[in-house]
Amino acid sequence: MPPATPVIEVAGLTVDRDVLVLDSIDWRVEPGQHWVILGANGSGKTSLLSVLTGYLAPTAGAISVLGETYGRSDWRDLRRRIGLVSSALNQIMPGHETGLNAVASGRDAMVGYWGDADEALAARAAEILERVEAAYLANRQWRFMSQGERQRVLIGRAMLADPRLLILDEPCAGLDPVAREQFLAFISRLIRDPGAPTLVLVTHHVEEIGSGFSHVLMLKSGRVMIAGAKTAVMESVTLSRVFGADIRLVEEGGRYRLAVSSDVSKAV
Repeated sequence: MPPATPVIEVAGLTVDRDVLVLDSIDWRVEPGQHWVILGANGSGKTSLLSVLTGYLAPTAGAISVLGETYGRSDWRDLRRRIGLVSSALNQIMPGHETGLNAVASGRDAMVGYWGDADEALAARAAEILERVEAAYLANRQWRFMSQGERQRVLIGRAMLADPRLLILDEPCAGLDPVAREQFLAFISRLIRDPGAPTLVLVTHHVEEIGSGFSHVLMLKSGRVMIAGAKTAVMESVTLSRVFGADIRLVEEGGRYRLAVSSDVSKAV
């Protein structure tokens, strides 16, 4: 049996815009894996996402996403097979948009659904809302949803087209502690769904790395610090280098937290 096609494969990926934004990134995501991209602000996380989704052109290197090769495939079509949940969508969604129409708008990758979804699309959107545990938001307007509820609807919107890859770009930003825990519990349940797409979570908080994520890619200054199985790479010494501080990683019940030295000026 031939080996499975990687979900993501990049080799020597470099972005140079007078400043070296990404430096020779090598990364491979296999089917069945769920990854976290971890790094401090300015480490290159957003730039890597922008390249993968075709919004930032690489200077050098090879890129393959869902079996399509950059430079040989139309990335506009590929984007329809990638679900992306970003805080940018949260801010531009019309306040009057209902949960059902917000999910339905994912079919055409538009923001703000004109009119009402047809019967088939409405049924599909309702099914997706049920799947993301947000059926009760079908008729609620965006302006009256909590931040956590909005994130679930945006995930539903991204999943409408049955993507094979779902990217969550700092989805817990703006959530209070209780809402964050509820949302992370939901993500853990979503990962366990047999039909779930490959998930890539982008964050700079180790507390958001749930048990369902299998691998971690750590970035620092546009370079890969380490990448591999979560159990192998989540270590205090590595995280200290990633964040440039004296850090002790604490694991409790399958979750992580960081204990940072009081002398935060101490570079590692």
